[in-house]
Amino acid sequence: MRTTLRLTVALLLMPLATHASTIEMKVFGMVCGFCAQGIEKSLRSHAATADVVVNLENKLVVVRTHEGQDIPDGELRKLITSAGYDLKAISRTERSMDEVRGNTPQSGN
Repeated sequence: MRTTLRLTVALLLMPLATHASTIEMKVFGMVCGFCAQGIEKSLRSHAATADVVVNLENKLVVVRTHEGQDIPDGELRKLITSAGYDLKAISRTERSMDEVRGNTPQSGN
């Protein structure tokens, strides 16, 4: 009975995990455009990645996944740390990439 209940709960929660298509991460150690390009390239190599935004000033890396797909936290951590950076936090949000880009300061401003 417990196994059935756990399985039912897991199946009910599964759509919630795959529905969130925006993953926001606090990443420390990024200091230049080359850093941003390296992280972006690393994250774009994952098949579930649809788009990436890197904001050096706010130490923010945002990934949008393809509809119905997700990247597990462990894989994100491995991608970021193997690129030489320190991943501090991961959260899944409903923010659009346009919203993320609108909150990204423009160079020269």
